[in-house]
Formats: sequence, structure tokens, C-alpha cells
Amino acid sequence: MNPPTTTTAEPGRSPLAGRMGGHLQGAAAEHLGLVLVLALLVGMFGALSENFLSALTFTTLANQIPALTVVAVGMTLVLVIGGIDLSVGSVLALSGGILGVALTSWGLPLWLGALLALGVGLLAGIVNGWVTVAWAVPSFIVTLGMLEIARGSAYLVTASQSLYVGEPVQPLGAPTALGLSPTWFLAILLVAAGQVTLSRTIFGRYMIAIGTNEQAVRLSGIDPRPVKMIVFALVGVLAGLGGVFSVAYLETADPNAGIGIELAAIAAVVIGGTSLMGGRGSVVNSFLGVLIISVLQVGLAQIGASEPVKRVVTGAVIVLAVILDSYRHRFAPRGEVWRRLRKTPG
Repeated sequence: MNPPTTTTAEPGRSPLAGRMGGHLQGAAAEHLGLVLVLALLVGMFGALSENFLSALTFTTLANQIPALTVVAVGMTLVLVIGGIDLSVGSVLALSGGILGVALTSWGLPLWLGALLALGVGLLAGIVNGWVTVAWAVPSFIVTLGMLEIARGSAYLVTASQSLYVGEPVQPLGAPTALGLSPTWFLAILLVAAGQVTLSRTIFGRYMIAIGTNEQAVRLSGIDPRPVKMIVFALVGVLAGLGGVFSVAYLETADPNAGIGIELAAIAAVVIGGTSLMGGRGSVVNSFLGVLIISVLQVGLAQIGASEPVKRVVTGAVIVLAVILDSYRHRFAPRGEVWRRLRKTPG
């Protein structure tokens, strides 16, 4: 009879430390890969356009992305639990329309108008989550319906016209330090908060577990429904905040705002490594994906690419990202994530 096999750790290094080190190395490698892609794009467009490598280009790009960034944070969270939200662009437009009407027609201060906009986003998210959870309807269908409801409501609120807001939103949209707007700094804070929530809290562990194997979560005595409801509500609030950021940047409430932003957010999030199947995601990587998508769009515009060409390239990027995700999903054992979560104390 052979003696039992034992696994020994390096002197002074626990097995847990080894596993954590491997995880951190994998995350660092993924971050590095995305940064390299971003650097290659910047270098390529810098060589093709003499105006691309300038402070004006980078500050303009940075001030354009806060709305997409906060929407991508929400999209990351909902994809991690195995859902999706296609209504974020329409909810963004509706929230922006409410803010515009509140400031121009109702004479409300910016903070109160922004709260109303966030409340509209929260309501849309709660409805999406409630219908998805209560009737076990796929979130794809539910949010597709909300997409139409919110877009139609945006047209009704604004009478199908763009509302110029101007000075009341300048405290949020006007560039300050280093030419960056306050919305940019707020977006970065939300990226950090989202990453900490997903990777360092029990709620984040529940999200990953639900996306990995919801049935196993139920069998372990955890009710996934409140978690899913909260996630959809958060996505709605973040879409509402995206509406506030959009109005602050354009100084106009446009009922057509946010058209296609759900596709850009999905592309950015999947490029960042979040699985469309659920159970895996990183908010920081999603932000890097936002930067990649944004640099791609700005660079194409500077080299004279037409709008149809930009749409073709963006669509191709989405398809390639989904293909890469399918390979990542194929070679990553889903059960391993759940086993790690089961072993985590607390």
C-alpha cells in the first residue's frame, strides 16, 4: 500500500498565500494585457494622426467617458449575476430628461434635480429586478421592454425636443483641475467602489456565487432574489447617474441620448474579461475596456473614419470580445469558483 500523498508548502509560505498569490498574478496579467492593448491603440492612432497625442485629445476623451463608465460599472455587476440590462441607454435618456425639465421648467436646484433623476433610474431598476425575479422572466426580455418604455417616456417628458440647460449644470460638467470635470473624478470613485464591493465584500461573493451556480446558492440556504433585486436597482441608479453626467457634459437634455450605449458598455465589459455567462468580472477591467472603446472611437474620428465605419469597427470589436469570452469560459472550470466561495469564512 502506497503512503498517502501530502502537499507541502514552501517554507514560510502557506497554501492559502500561494493560492492568493496566483490569483493576484492572474489579475495583474489581465490588467497588463488590457493596458498593453490600450497603449497599442494610442500608439497606432498617434502615428496616424498628428493631433491625437495631445493634452486636448486626452482631456476631451476623459470628459466624454463618465456616463459610459458608470453605465459599464452597472453592466459589470448585472452580468456577474448572470443577467443583463438592455434598458440602460433609455433610462439614461429619461433621467437626463427629468433633470433637464427640473432645472429649466420647474426651477429646482441642481442637487434636487439630480436626486429626481437618480430616483427615476432607481424605479426603473426596481421594476426590472422585480419582474425578472417574481416571474422568473429572462432579464433580456424584461429590460428590452423597459428600453421601449423609458425611451418613449423620455420623448414625452421632453416633448421630443432637446432642452438646453446651460449654467445650472456647469458645476458638474465644467473642467477644473488638469482640465478634468468633476464627473470624471466621481466616475473614478464609483469604479473603485464597485471593485471593492465585488471583490472584497460578502455581497460581492454572493453575486459571484449566483452567477456561477444559482441553484447551488439556493441549496446552501441563501436566497438569491434579494441580491438580484439590489443589483438591478443599482444598475438603474447608475444609469440615472449616467443621465446626469450626460446632461452635465452636453449642457443639454436630449431624448435621443444613450442610444447604443448599452452595446458600448457590453463591449467594454466583455473586453475587460467579465463573462456573459456570469460568475466572473472586474470593474477595474471594465473601466480599461471603456478606455479601449473610447480611444478606438476618438482615434477613428481623428483619422477621418465615417460614422458607418466606426459602427462597423465597434460591432466587430463586440463580436471578437464575445468569441474571446467563449474561449475563456470554455477553459475556466465553473465549479472551482463555487468551491472557493464555499471555503471562504464569514
